[in-house]
Amino acid sequence: MKNWLRKNPQVRTIRVAASDLNGQARGKRIPARFADKAIEGGTRFPMSVLNLDIWGEDIDDSPLVFEHGDRDGVLKPTERGFMPMPWLDAPTALLPIWMFHEDGRPYDGDPRHALKTVLDRYAARGLTPVCAVELEFFLIDDSGRTLQVPPSPRSGKRRVAGEILSLRALDQFDTFFTDLYDACEEMDIPADTAISESGLGQFEINLMHCDDALRTADDAWLFKMLVKGMARKHGFAASFMAKPYEDYSGSGLHVHFSVLDAERNNVFDNGGPEGSDLLRHAVAGCLDAMPGSALIFAPHANSFDRMVPGAHAPTGISWAYENRTSAIRIPSGAPAARRIEHRVAGGDVNPYLMLAAVLGAAIAGIEDAAEPPAPITGNAYDLDLPQIPRDWKSAIDAFEQSPQVARIFAPDLIRNLVLTKRQELHYMQELSPAEQVTIYLDTV
Repeated sequence: MKNWLRKNPQVRTIRVAASDLNGQARGKRIPARFADKAIEGGTRFPMSVLNLDIWGEDIDDSPLVFEHGDRDGVLKPTERGFMPMPWLDAPTALLPIWMFHEDGRPYDGDPRHALKTVLDRYAARGLTPVCAVELEFFLIDDSGRTLQVPPSPRSGKRRVAGEILSLRALDQFDTFFTDLYDACEEMDIPADTAISESGLGQFEINLMHCDDALRTADDAWLFKMLVKGMARKHGFAASFMAKPYEDYSGSGLHVHFSVLDAERNNVFDNGGPEGSDLLRHAVAGCLDAMPGSALIFAPHANSFDRMVPGAHAPTGISWAYENRTSAIRIPSGAPAARRIEHRVAGGDVNPYLMLAAVLGAAIAGIEDAAEPPAPITGNAYDLDLPQIPRDWKSAIDAFEQSPQVARIFAPDLIRNLVLTKRQELHYMQELSPAEQVTIYLDTV
């Protein structure tokens, strides 16, 4: 890490940042000449900082604040090391960090540690998840009182329409996307295909599959930060909020995953299109945990505006082969690439918690040799299916009470997230939909 700074003497300041439960970057700005202290001894801030609400306020009844004296955690660099922050004008480096207790134990309220705990369960069985994510987001002109598509830098015109897989829509913002891909190269984020989506000014970029799920979550978290920062540099906003426009589809964050054994074989592959027994067990675990983990996939008030029938977001708990109306889809293709696509999460999620919930549910199903119901055919919205919680309060209650969630997340994290979301629910009820959009536009 020190070598990186020596090779980049133009960097005068660094940011050290960890993800809180809402996926917000919390940290400090440090002059580069004092970076050695942060690298070698870590930095410190209160454990409660990873448990703030969406406004960045303390949780009123959190035991982390006054009951425990608002004690510090020690934050150490992750394996990622330094990387540039290309959306800032001054040369600056970001050092991702995660939280530990004074005695070196991981802090259970850190979402990155939550994912690491799940991955340890796979490793104990000689298994390795391979994950890829698809991130949808909107480019938005928020300079006026009404959100709208930014004018094209090329033509100066606004295209007020959803343009599915339109090259013209991509070309209108070619300079932005070129700069974004260059920045991904600088930050070592494996950005792959970009497409225009069905929403107003909506796009999707896929991140390449990786056999390190912690890195996959890092990439998604950093990518969201980068897209929002780079859009502001270009004079407009980018947002991963679930649904900024009432009349258009919202943004999802789909995850594809397979699992390798110790010999690097895909355990979901049985040589045929249906997949192996372990694939079915993983599907069963994901379906079983879906009601309780809905709060992870839809963490905000606006999240549930996306999850309505016919809006390209699943509402029923089901699985299917090659069917995008189901919550879990088994894509077609070569048997060696057999995988599960989990389609429930919105773009506004915390990637660490989302991957922990998905992979944690899947390993529980594998551990239990659970069997799913029959895969559906046809339009899932027309079928009589068990439903994902349809509102924020129901999702909070289900998360708190779910035995499946208790197998995935530490009790402290469950408590912290429930307290956070109940506080946000209380205060969001006092705001108009337009005021809620203002809050979520830049944060999630």
